[in-house]
Amino acid sequence: DRFQISRAKLAYLLDSTAAPVCVLMPISSWGAYIIALVGGIMAAHGITGQSPISAFVEMIPMNLYAVFTLIMVLVVIAFQLDIGPMRQHEQWALEGKLWDESKGRPIGLDMESPEESNGGMIDMVLPILTLTAATVYFMIDSGAAVLAANGEPFSVLGSFENTNVGSSLVYGALCSLVVSIGLAMRLKLGAKNWIKAAPQGVMAMLPAINILLFAWTIGAVVRDVETGKYLASLANGNLPIEVLPAVVFILSCAMAFATGTSWGTFGIMLPLAGDMAAASDITLMLPMLAAVLAGSVFGDHSSPISSTSILSATGAGCHHIDHVMTQLPYALAIAFGAALGYLVMGLMHSVLAGFSVSALWFVIFSSYHLRKARSQADLAIA
Repeated sequence: DRFQISRAKLAYLLDSTAAPVCVLMPISSWGAYIIALVGGIMAAHGITGQSPISAFVEMIPMNLYAVFTLIMVLVVIAFQLDIGPMRQHEQWALEGKLWDESKGRPIGLDMESPEESNGGMIDMVLPILTLTAATVYFMIDSGAAVLAANGEPFSVLGSFENTNVGSSLVYGALCSLVVSIGLAMRLKLGAKNWIKAAPQGVMAMLPAINILLFAWTIGAVVRDVETGKYLASLANGNLPIEVLPAVVFILSCAMAFATGTSWGTFGIMLPLAGDMAAASDITLMLPMLAAVLAGSVFGDHSSPISSTSILSATGAGCHHIDHVMTQLPYALAIAFGAALGYLVMGLMHSVLAGFSVSALWFVIFSSYHLRKARSQADLAIA
């Protein structure tokens, strides 16, 4: 608010540096889950010359959507690349506008509150650091307990593969809450502040909880009627081998967008892509698996029922639908470039060629919109 940046852009930056980062990091719950799936696929098809984690690392430059989404974040920050509805939200932020008269609802949440003179940076940073460190500790601890119960030696990656993510997040949040309470007591806040702040904190999270509840309900129904398996079966026709990476990417995009879950799409589409590659051209195994990861993140990134979209909007104080609509043009542009890259990757059997084509599209798209923005600014000045 102080720097007149819209809440929609903050939500975009949060969302675009969440799932795209997690899907590229081997030491994370996402990485451990994907590595476990890839290891099963490789074992099922007798691929023994490469470890699952090395295959995951090799797939990082093939994950075109995640890589170019992160590059787009840098371009948006450095050059103020505002396209589509984001331009309007940025204009509203410059004007200090917080209410959308046309829709009769807030554009963002007015988070301004009286500042306590005895507060410091540690009161914000320490609870976040505690949450991160405690959650990682409990993830490793719960995974190590499973390894010990199975008689397997301890390893960090093995712990992440067998961790209980849900309980680890709860315990980490409780540790962070204890630290937050301790810091608040140090500040000697009056009872009036405690009584006022606690209900406001609960109420701030209720919209996200309600939306997540319904999103999970819809996701469960979609799984029960096997929508994902039906969509996956559409790819089992007589398709040219060269287009399989692009087809798998598009199918993963559609499935993840419809269901709002990237992990569910991973579980369905990764084995399918592995089977298709093994039956057609084994050299396309890693590109097709990477295409599934990229498409799944796009769907999860763009779907209005995705938990990452919901939580990013809530954390930024942005209306949920505003976040989805302002982020979608960026996501669609990156996804189109990724589809071109996977098509070239399949045709030429070259990761470098596919990456180069996606990079070329990215440069053309960004340059066009930057020139367009400058032209509009020049006209406004004139």
